[in-house]
Amino acid sequence: MEGLTFSPTLLLVLVLVFYVISSIQILAEYERGVIFRLGKLLPAPKGPGVIFVFRPIDRIVRISLRTIVHDVPPQDIITRDNVSVKVNAVVYFRVIDPRRAVVEVENYMYATSQLAQTTLRSVLGQAELDDLLAERDRLNQQLQTILDHQTDPWGIKVSAVEVKHVDLPQDMQRAMARQAEAEREKRAKIIHAEGELSASEKLAQAAAVIDREPAAMTLRYLQTLTEIAAEQNSTIIFPLPVELMRMLRGDRKT
Repeated sequence: MEGLTFSPTLLLVLVLVFYVISSIQILAEYERGVIFRLGKLLPAPKGPGVIFVFRPIDRIVRISLRTIVHDVPPQDIITRDNVSVKVNAVVYFRVIDPRRAVVEVENYMYATSQLAQTTLRSVLGQAELDDLLAERDRLNQQLQTILDHQTDPWGIKVSAVEVKHVDLPQDMQRAMARQAEAEREKRAKIIHAEGELSASEKLAQAAAVIDREPAAMTLRYLQTLTEIAAEQNSTIIFPLPVELMRMLRGDRKT
């Protein structure tokens, strides 16, 4: 059987069909295509949907517009009060201008990661350890503001920065535990002293009332006997009658 032969026109049509099919690019809803035509950047990114990229005249760079979650590796930081800690964080950012993300920086993800590491060391190194542990929201906001300002020329929007973990040395953890224990003992002593002060004031008021009312002393005497009897002691020592003591004091006064 003789081989098949194609006319030049048919071959040209097949080549054109293949070229058109290979030029079709489909971009998802969250993607944009930055196209360079003969080395020059086109005015606006393409997508989403079906676009045509005429190779080798055009070159396309796909950019995702979704929020990127980047883990900042642990950084060795010396705080303002000279405490060495390890801190890691997470950065949330996304591309808002695909053209600048491609043209203004070589690799926007790597550049943002390196900038996040240096900013983390710089900002947290100016804070004291207590602020790093207690005022984390303020530090997160400060980190987000600095990163967002520095990445704005790259078409990047930093939406949030969160400090994940602060790794303290073992000796510092023990020192903080002793400090917390001493603080609790201090509060306990203060509360006990305030209770003693309140009790002494109430006792002074009770003594003043008993001194004004002689019958109150007798009632208190009888109540004390009742409490002693309730304990079922084998021996009860009765004090001198109140009337006898009052008579003796009256005789001395006369």
